[in-house]
Amino acid sequence: MTGAAFFITSDQFHCGVSLLVGGGPGRHRMLDPAGPQAGNIEWLYWVIFWILLVVFVLTIAGFARAAARTRTSATEMLPIVKDPEGDRRAHWAVGSAVAVTVLTLFAILVMSVITGKKVEGLTSQNPITIQVIGHQWWWEVIYPNAQADQTVTTANEIHVPVGKPIVLLTNSADVIHSFWAPSINGKRDLLPGYSSAFWIQIDQPGVYHGQCAEFCGLQHAHMGFSIVAESASAFAQWQERQLKPAPDPADPEPRRGRQVFLTHACLMCHTIRGTGAGSRFGPDLTHLASRSMIAAETLPNTRGALAGWIVDPQRIKPGNQMTPNPLEPDDLEALVSYLGTLN
Repeated sequence: MTGAAFFITSDQFHCGVSLLVGGGPGRHRMLDPAGPQAGNIEWLYWVIFWILLVVFVLTIAGFARAAARTRTSATEMLPIVKDPEGDRRAHWAVGSAVAVTVLTLFAILVMSVITGKKVEGLTSQNPITIQVIGHQWWWEVIYPNAQADQTVTTANEIHVPVGKPIVLLTNSADVIHSFWAPSINGKRDLLPGYSSAFWIQIDQPGVYHGQCAEFCGLQHAHMGFSIVAESASAFAQWQERQLKPAPDPADPEPRRGRQVFLTHACLMCHTIRGTGAGSRFGPDLTHLASRSMIAAETLPNTRGALAGWIVDPQRIKPGNQMTPNPLEPDDLEALVSYLGTLN
């Protein structure tokens, strides 16, 4: 395609970014649970909410009553009147309020411990294991297997079967990150040099957005991910597709795009299985076209957005680890066409 055609695609890219701002990632629904752990957390939230609402209403009512009873139009300070009976009533009221407060806080503590046990109590004899590694600023997702050729590696998009217990193994490659999918479970910190694990289960199919919840640098706000919950059969089909190497391009332009990929800086950072590109510094791109978003949920995975990201990622996501790639328009078009074949 010509250079002029490429600039039209760039306009589409900017439109895609504008639409994303209005309706893309960031829809964190803590009060819309999709699994048992999030349901327990929501229950505790509402219990505490109603307790605090009652406390707030009683406090405001007490202040209003006291203000109404002591209202006076006197221009001079009123004399202090001793009222032993009133003092005894006040002492009793304050003591009762303190006792109720302590008992309420203790009840909340007990409910919090019980909820924490329920959240951590999910187990299974044969769970699906997924490893999540936090990077500045993207998520590496690995489905480990004893057979190396059966290991699935992807980025920023976690597929899980509905109704099945999942154990997530987490760690960080650089700084402290925090894995948080509000509709699924609470926040989990990822510490450099330290591995941890926790369980999730999703009972409703859908796409659930998540976010890094621990400030981890300049692009912390653009470190999102998606959890795609689907039927067991759909998950098995997705996993089978992910195990395949990249297909050989059938048309001339994608074939040229593969050559551009393998002769420029792309292969220094990325893997495309079935080609000579095998670096693990950046996300695995073997099945890039199957993902709905790119750049850790920063952009929609469209032709224009992908072209803009390749040419100048620093303008879109300043400080990220990807360098600009000033390609010729024809080379860029061919490269985008090739990446679009990686389903």
